[in-house]
Amino acid sequence: MRDQAIASGDQAYGAVVVKDGKIVGLGPSRVVANTDPTGHAEMETLRDVARHLGAHDLAGCKIFTTSPLCRMCETAPYWANIRRIYTGPGAEDRGPPTYGC
Repeated sequence: MRDQAIASGDQAYGAVVVKDGKIVGLGPSRVVANTDPTGHAEMETLRDVARHLGAHDLAGCKIFTTSPLCRMCETAPYWANIRRIYTGPGAEDRGPPTYGC
């Protein structure tokens, strides 16, 4: 996803959501491409998986991102009931998301 974001002229960030060992949503950063300040890779990924699964409750899912999450991108998985965040090339377990407000 990171490479896809770069190829489209956007920031070098990407994320995927996994459920039961399968990728169910993915997203490159689209901040620049969509002129959207909320178009972070994590937000795009959550939108993709919600559409794919047809649900806003993403319990049982994990999110993997290329870098540590900003407050917005950590709060959104919290509200979606995602309970594990993994970041960076080594998929470091960052634990559960927190309510960042």
